[in-house]
Amino acid sequence: MPGQFLDPSCALEHLDTYPQKDGLDIKDLLDSKTHGGLTYNDFLLLPGKIDFPANIVNTETRITRNVVLKTPFMSSPMDTVTEKDMAISLALLGGIGVIHHNQPAEEQASMVRAVKRHENGFINDPVVLSPNHRVQDVLDIKARLGFCGIPITETGALGGKLVGIVTSRDIQFRPPTALLSEVMTTDLCTAPSGTTLAEANELLRDSKKGKLPLIDGDGNLVSLLARSDLLKNQNFPYASKNPETKQLYSAAAIGTRPADRDRLKLLVEAGLDIVVLDSSQGNSSYQIDMIHWIKQTYPKLEIIAGNVVTRAQAASLIAAGADGLRVGMGSGSICITQEVMAVGRPQATAVYAVAEFANKFGVPVIADGGISNVGHIVKALALGAGAVMMGSLLAGTTESPGEYFWHDGKRVKTYRGMGSLEAMEQGKTAPQTSKGPIASSQVKNTLHPPSTNTSKTVENAATSRYFSEASVIKVAQGVSGDVVDKGSVVQFLPYLHVGIQHSLQDIGVRSITELQEGVVQGDVRFEMRTASAQVEGGVHGLNSYTKRLFSM
Repeated sequence: MPGQFLDPSCALEHLDTYPQKDGLDIKDLLDSKTHGGLTYNDFLLLPGKIDFPANIVNTETRITRNVVLKTPFMSSPMDTVTEKDMAISLALLGGIGVIHHNQPAEEQASMVRAVKRHENGFINDPVVLSPNHRVQDVLDIKARLGFCGIPITETGALGGKLVGIVTSRDIQFRPPTALLSEVMTTDLCTAPSGTTLAEANELLRDSKKGKLPLIDGDGNLVSLLARSDLLKNQNFPYASKNPETKQLYSAAAIGTRPADRDRLKLLVEAGLDIVVLDSSQGNSSYQIDMIHWIKQTYPKLEIIAGNVVTRAQAASLIAAGADGLRVGMGSGSICITQEVMAVGRPQATAVYAVAEFANKFGVPVIADGGISNVGHIVKALALGAGAVMMGSLLAGTTESPGEYFWHDGKRVKTYRGMGSLEAMEQGKTAPQTSKGPIASSQVKNTLHPPSTNTSKTVENAATSRYFSEASVIKVAQGVSGDVVDKGSVVQFLPYLHVGIQHSLQDIGVRSITELQEGVVQGDVRFEMRTASAQVEGGVHGLNSYTKRLFSM
């Protein structure tokens, strides 16, 4: 009987005699002629060999030609997902939030400014006041920018002779009309210009002061360092920072209309690093013209273009000068573009097709839509994406815009697609209702309404995204609903990050880069899932259960 079996010590050698490895390689998996278009749920990655701990897995990734993040997380530029709080939190945790543009340009610029000022290395453009300013001026700055540790110079400007500093303690219990010369602190700890960041941090730590002004040989203010930023460096080691300024990366969305050029000017002045051109269909002359104009006007600004789902779409935007691409059309949980417009592409197929093409030109892609769990994130990365853009997964967190309310016994927040009628009609005045019988001419015009009218065209982020500004009848490409409270992203994002690390450990790779190289070389393998397999891979066979995703 034992002679019928092979020698166990030869198992690895015998494995090599099989003509092909287990599963499918990426090209066989994503062959549309054989399998059609695939979503993330249609396949799995096969496990590899574990010979390392999960906590050493490197999740560093590139989202544009020149911007590298520590984690592959981006939040969508939707008015129920990303404003100031979400953008700051994601940047501190290693990702980046894209601030939506369904709001006045000045408000969007204010949010960008708040992100840039939240954490700094040397603050080379600090807010500065003079001794003749008043306490009310400090209170106004605190309300607008969120801080009140302000250096005081003779001229009230950077480069003037430093004479004091004002902090929150200095203005407590002081009347708004009091002069800063009467309340400012004059016993200062300073450092000479040319001090390195490491030396300045050490001085700040030893001095026990909140701020460290740097001055030149004549006592003129050159820059500033804040203790709060030193603490953030310790608490948020993955923070997404511009390597030159040490400030948090800031990203914001704009449209492709003429007014968006004025909007972008304000955003750049506020310190914007990455602009996202927000369109449901990116392969348009409007977007190509906008990319050309931005590259000529702001050559250092990184441009993420899109959305695209085909190589042909990607080629147009890459040729125009895009630094990154968003991939996805109709795959989001609140998007009905595929249903209504009969246009789009299953997300897994779209991500692979575009990433395989764009990566040849050094242009990273961002998988935008269809992400509802850790597994979907890993699959998007395996297909070649540099990062994932999340909407519903982050909506409902404490940092997302909006107030919580109760619905069917659950604590929820509103979440809506930018193609929903609610988003398209934001800022629109209520329509006038006619009284009396309807004329026959009015009936005809409801079928073929005029392309122009005497009222002002309603233009916001939603209508421009779907090219609907001038349309009298708005055709929805999204819905409005609500999502369950997920708590704070400060707890939720680390869960996603650790989940990715453990998934890559199961696959047997130590980094996102190694994962993608393994896919290209055919070492990382895939398997298709039938409908029955998908049922088997989920919770089944229980009368009831509780699904807890993580614990701290």
